[in-house]
Order: sequence, then C-alpha cells, then structure tokens
Amino acid sequence: MFEVFDKPYADPVHLPLARDLQPVLLIVFGYLLFVLKLGRQWMAHRQPFQLRGILKIYNVMQILYNGSLLICGLHLIFVESPYNLSCTTVLPLDHRLKLMERTLSYLYYINKLIDLLDTLFFVLRKKDKQITFLHVFHHVFMAVTTFLLIRFYGHGGQVFVTCMLNILIHVVMYSYYYISSQSEHAQQSIWWKKYLTLMQLVQFSIMFSYNLFLYVQPNCESSDGVSITVCSASLFMFIMFSKFYINTYIRNNATP
Repeated sequence: MFEVFDKPYADPVHLPLARDLQPVLLIVFGYLLFVLKLGRQWMAHRQPFQLRGILKIYNVMQILYNGSLLICGLHLIFVESPYNLSCTTVLPLDHRLKLMERTLSYLYYINKLIDLLDTLFFVLRKKDKQITFLHVFHHVFMAVTTFLLIRFYGHGGQVFVTCMLNILIHVVMYSYYYISSQSEHAQQSIWWKKYLTLMQLVQFSIMFSYNLFLYVQPNCESSDGVSITVCSASLFMFIMFSKFYINTYIRNNATP
C-alpha cells in the first residue's frame, strides 16, 4: 500500500514539511486529537477565552499572507505568463521562473497547515457549533491533499492556477473574521456572511469545470490524476457546502 511512496519525488528540491508524509500526519493527528477530544476536555470546566487581540493579529496575518500570494500568483500567471492555460503543466526544473513557482506553491501548502489554527481557536473560545464535520474534514483534506499533490505532481502547474480561487476566498474570509472579531455586535451586523458560502460554491464550480476541461483536452500533458483528484474533491465539497448553505440560510430562515 505504501510502496507508492517509494516513487521518486516530483521535485528534487525538498523543503521543510514537504518531503515526508509522517510529519504531516503527526500534525493532522495532533490537530484531530486536540480538536475532537483533549481540547474539549481541557475547556470543559473553563470559561471561554476571548482571544480578541490574538485573533486580530492572526486574521490580519492571514489577510496579508493570502493577499501577497494572490498578487504574486496573478503576476506569475498573467504577467510573466509561463503557462498555456488551455493545457497547464508544471514548469521544467530549469525554467527561469521555477523558483518563483516552487516558492509560491510551497507557501500555499504551508498556509494550509497554518489554517488548522482556525479550529484550535474555536475550541479555546468554546465555539463548538462551528466545529462541524465539514469544517474539520475540509481543513484536514486540504492539508494532506496539498502535500500529496506536491509530493507526486510537483510545485505549481494546474494545481497552483486552480488554487488562485481558493486564495481569493481566503482573503475575503479572513476579512470577515477580522471584522467579526471586533465585537458580538459587529459579528451579527455583517450582512454579507452568507455570500462567503456562495463564493465558495462558485469556486468549487470553476475548479471542477477548469480541471474537467484540462482532462478532456486532446494531446495535453496536464496531469489526468490531478484533474480527477481536483474534480472529485470539488464535486464533494460543492455538495457538502450546498447542504450547509441550505440548512443555515434557507431552512433556518423559513422556520417560523
């Protein structure tokens, strides 16, 4: 089963936490253990932490981190323009923009690990209703899948082009989190909260469509494995987020 990990790395440059699966699995295991059991037990007889100052700093950091990735990524894709977007592939190792592609892809992956802190803050603030199956699964899936894609496919290419949408969503999402962290009144007064979920649904639709397009392109060297993975994940996430949207914003509003 694990013989697949004996295959050569897609990129010979081994960056921290992007080489072996074990550290990633340990991080995910520790995350799940704290979020689902130890953290809740520790907080059971404690008052929730407010963490307003920490959350402001964290959310601003996420906005700047993702905003910088978005600007640099769009510059790479549309200004430097090394890709044929109708058949996107990873840049060759000797390409003049390979370092930029690898760095941006790696920073995106690291951000998926940083995102795990979202749930830890929910635990410490005793926001248990926000720790849903969808929330936890999404975070774990993104961290592990991004590692696996880098491990077997390499940095950049169609994965990075697709991820631009996810980075944009994160800029908007953490802007919402920053505003809502100001006070309970601010949290309740943000009228555009539900549109975040709609944006995510649009994101999954575009990701699915683009990778399906690459998959059916004749004489295209884009990775079929990546296309199938992204299409499957996008379809699953679309279904899950659709159920969340219907239950949260349609059925609840219809309840007298």
